[in-house]
Amino acid sequence: MSAGATSETAVRRRILRYGLVLAVAGQILWSFRPAPGRALTAQEAAGQALYEASCSTCHGLQAEGSGDGPSLHGVGQAAVDFMLSTGRMPLANPEAQPIRQPPRFDRQEIAAIVAYLSAIAPGGPTIPEVDPQAGDLPRGAQLFLNNCSACHGAGAIGDSIGGGRIAPSLNASSATQIGEAVRVGPGLMPQFAPQDLSDQDLNSIARYVLWLRDHGDRGGLQLGRVGAVAEGFVAIVVGLGLLLVVIRLTGSKT
Repeated sequence: MSAGATSETAVRRRILRYGLVLAVAGQILWSFRPAPGRALTAQEAAGQALYEASCSTCHGLQAEGSGDGPSLHGVGQAAVDFMLSTGRMPLANPEAQPIRQPPRFDRQEIAAIVAYLSAIAPGGPTIPEVDPQAGDLPRGAQLFLNNCSACHGAGAIGDSIGGGRIAPSLNASSATQIGEAVRVGPGLMPQFAPQDLSDQDLNSIARYVLWLRDHGDRGGLQLGRVGAVAEGFVAIVVGLGLLLVVIRLTGSKT
């Protein structure tokens, strides 16, 4: 190979090397480009202040998540509203199971946080519009028994689902929160998309759950509404036990 050819090859390699370096540098600079955006509304700005003060430690300033909390990108308005309105968030101990408690924020503040997160981390299920009065009560009962009672109990009072986890009681849930939980699937609860349970199904389930609270247990004590099997066991043990006592007492007098 001649000296000229060797020199030409070296030049090409040098150009290729510099080009590769410039391409990588350009890609890195592009990743740090300013994100196009718009000015926040007054509501979103209020939500930003609340979010940064109470949520960003675990979920990150840009809702990107951290070792103490998941990313909020794409989780949706329904998830944020559900967790805040039920007092499950903010969570003092990131490793603890979120449980229902009085919400830390009022409705206006929750709406502001939801609006802010919708602006910086869009996507996911929106807050459903649930109308219990438009639902069908018998269908709601059947849907609840088929899809919900295994964890929440036949009377929607909650139950243990193993591993130290509890499916909560639904006695304090609003119609909107019931619909949000169905769409979001918080914790170990499965997520039901509209093709699984329609909006009308949500109306019916909400109507049934709300109906349970306002109707007494005809025929005797409710026994905590723990379900037919447990209630039947109590009825047999207590009822049969009392019957045996009566038979024993009356038999001893004859």
